[in-house]
Amino acid sequence: MAIETVIESAGPVALVGGGAVPGGVAERVLALCGPVVAADGGAEVLLRRGRMPDAVIGDMDSLGATWARRVPATAMYPVAEQESTDFQKCLTRIEAPLVIGTGFLGPRADHMLAALSVLARFPERRCLLASDTDIAFLCPPELVLDRPRGERFSLFPMGPVAGRSEGLVWPIDGPEFAPDGRIGTSNRIEGPLHLWMDRPGMVVILPVAALEDVAAALAGSPARWSALAG
Repeated sequence: MAIETVIESAGPVALVGGGAVPGGVAERVLALCGPVVAADGGAEVLLRRGRMPDAVIGDMDSLGATWARRVPATAMYPVAEQESTDFQKCLTRIEAPLVIGTGFLGPRADHMLAALSVLARFPERRCLLASDTDIAFLCPPELVLDRPRGERFSLFPMGPVAGRSEGLVWPIDGPEFAPDGRIGTSNRIEGPLHLWMDRPGMVVILPVAALEDVAAALAGSPARWSALAG
């Protein structure tokens, strides 16, 4: 069954979840984006900050009635099925060159892992997630980034994936990565960074200080993954 698009934008779209949404990071995310989407209880987070979401998408089991009544009915998009997370419901209904989300990486580990799983399942939908300490995104086929020497740079494979790198203290060229095999956490940047991946599945994790630089790099990169078969 085809999924109907709720929000379509030529620029980045902000997506706010109901998890931990640090105020300073939320402001940075909103400043980078045009339209704002709330994932279920994320609507309360936005309304408490004085921001009306352009759309609220989810199964609506986390948004209290008091807050729901503040949102125009035309902006509410309930999705009743329970086979997907609210994050997936939102991401698959947004058409944009980049979605920048917050409220999905913590504080619950199960919610964070579910969000990373969605990034791997829908590689054609470019998305950058931010918490109070980190950002995470699925590495595109090619990534060019200029960040300070010594900055932490971690890679975690969500499936079998191989790649090459320039600008890392420990290059990733060589054996294939896998979640139950070789991983690449706690690497360091030593110069202008250039990565290539042979297939989708590699999650990149950087300090949240890199949010704006990574958002620009992802939005401007012409190299994109296609949707996974099936």
